[in-house]
Amino acid sequence: MGYLKGLQPYLEKNYERSIFDAAAQSRKPWELHIHGHRVIACKIYKNLKYDILSSQPGGGEMHLSKLQIKLLYPLEVASRVRGMIRIDEEVRSMNLDPILAAGARRFVKNKSLFPLMMSREVVFFTLLEGEVIRGIIADFSRYDITVHLKGGVPIAILRHAIYDLKNRRGRSFLKDFQEEQRDWEKSDLYVP
Repeated sequence: MGYLKGLQPYLEKNYERSIFDAAAQSRKPWELHIHGHRVIACKIYKNLKYDILSSQPGGGEMHLSKLQIKLLYPLEVASRVRGMIRIDEEVRSMNLDPILAAGARRFVKNKSLFPLMMSREVVFFTLLEGEVIRGIIADFSRYDITVHLKGGVPIAILRHAIYDLKNRRGRSFLKDFQEEQRDWEKSDLYVP
């Protein structure tokens, strides 16, 4: 059985990291996109198992379920990010809720993410409420995927919030499609 050169060392180093730990350590305000088409600014103080502990400007502490969060980025880049998020009206009209059961989520395999990241291919993430994020995968862990938008602006997409991931040619990288197509085996990183 083949493997992707570099994937295992990458996962050993990065897989258990969380953007919420990085956000808490930054001590800076972040902007979070939350289910229900809400966007809030807050400082994240602690990454708990299923929630984050945060505070909004002028408000007290707030527990927020991670499953409600779709994407986040430092508040300092918010005006640039907001201008680059597009909406897929067809997906938005489905009124999809967060997918609570992990087995029911629209999963993207690490074997698909790694070659896309290493090749720096432009990809399109569509989230459950229709947001479309265009960029290059810069990093990923078990929980989130960091994408650099135009100009290198970083955002983090929570893996549980993904509806689809496609390249410019419209090829899907969701697990269900890739189980048969196995595009990772076409990568220069693949060792048979």
